Amino acid sequence: MMLRIKRVPTVVSNFQKEEAEEDSRHAGGCGRNCFRSCCLPGAKLPLYAFKKMNKTEGEKKSVGSENRESPVAFLDSLLLGEWEDRMQRGLFRYDVTACETKVIPGQCGFIAQLNEGRHLKKRPTEFRVDKVSQPFDENKFNFTKVGQEEVLFQFEPSTDNDVQFFPNAPINIENSPSVVAINVSPIEYGHILLIPRILGCLPQRIDRDSFLLALYMAAEAGSPYFRLGYNSLGAFATINHLHFQAYYLAVPFPIERAPTGKITTTIGGVKICDILNYPVRGLVFEGGNTLEELSNVVSDSCICLQDNNIPYNVLIADSGKRIFLFPQCYAEKQALGEVSSELLDTQVNPAVWEISGHMVLKRKEDYEEASEENAWRLLAEVSLSEERFHEVKELLFEAISCSIEEDNGVTQNLLDESDACPQSLEDVDALKGSHPGIVSV
Repeated sequence: MMLRIKRVPTVVSNFQKEEAEEDSRHAGGCGRNCFRSCCLPGAKLPLYAFKKMNKTEGEKKSVGSENRESPVAFLDSLLLGEWEDRMQRGLFRYDVTACETKVIPGQCGFIAQLNEGRHLKKRPTEFRVDKVSQPFDENKFNFTKVGQEEVLFQFEPSTDNDVQFFPNAPINIENSPSVVAINVSPIEYGHILLIPRILGCLPQRIDRDSFLLALYMAAEAGSPYFRLGYNSLGAFATINHLHFQAYYLAVPFPIERAPTGKITTTIGGVKICDILNYPVRGLVFEGGNTLEELSNVVSDSCICLQDNNIPYNVLIADSGKRIFLFPQCYAEKQALGEVSSELLDTQVNPAVWEISGHMVLKRKEDYEEASEENAWRLLAEVSLSEERFHEVKELLFEAISCSIEEDNGVTQNLLDESDACPQSLEDVDALKGSHPGIVSV
């Protein structure tokens, strides 16, 4: 099945290359119109002020405020509209709308895209891949070096419990705004970056505030086809400056269709489940009495992984109501020489999008021969072993134990509670021998 995505005329340029000096005659400061103190004084950008919600059901209700129509359609008019504007201005390294995309036949519905230009034009990694937490280095590429024309708008909480939009708002340097910028090496239509507190120069490391901001963006977009993703260092993040990615693709991801088995529910109403019948072991978080309750449980889990130097990826789906967390070990296996040359030759780095089932392929032969068998084989190398995943889950539940219901049959070993559905740890290993699309590795 071939997918159709919206196309707009594009003048492809290499504007983002480090040596580019375009428009320097018209810019102040350093001449590059960057997002640093040298060029920011007097600069303005659109500002979308979102309303904080006290529900996780997608109801945009805030304490002491009634629902009102947004002054601008966040996803269609603002985010995608501004993204298309930058596309027409030639700010991307290649035309992603020209990339072939198809759904691979099979039970999972993996999606394959042929993107031959991305690995040639994408910025290379500039840091170690064996440490999840590394200090920010201003001498390496970071998002304060991008041109202001690549930044679409500021994304901040409203001060009066109502959505507001200011088309030409000053940039408050002292408060370090959170911004939305284009990804100049896009994977899909509308591929953007959410950069929390950009001027704070935070390393690629999730904290409670940044993760809640990402959930607010997902809720504001209000579309199941607009998803946010996060890659830690060591799990194929390529820039050590805190950011989330997001894009629009109107087809279900395979991970969203995978069955789950409940483990437990927190006091705050967050249900935690194992992912079943999927090549990568992981957890799903959903529900919660408030959006902040859901956010805190997931962000605390991410912080635990960071503190224990465990690389991971996160997918925010269902408008922020379901979150998938994947500890992974592919880069470690690469370093140890445990990944087959056949898989290495594909040059596919399995980050959040690939793990979720959107396979970005770099060679035409891999695209033409794409199969559920091949996708499953690659992703199986990403997954932790059953034993290691069990150890990681114990770490995570210890980190969030303060919010677990102790009167719900949950003991100190929280992994003992489950629904009638079988746990995924045994199922995934069994599937390696029984699934029709699996190659033994």
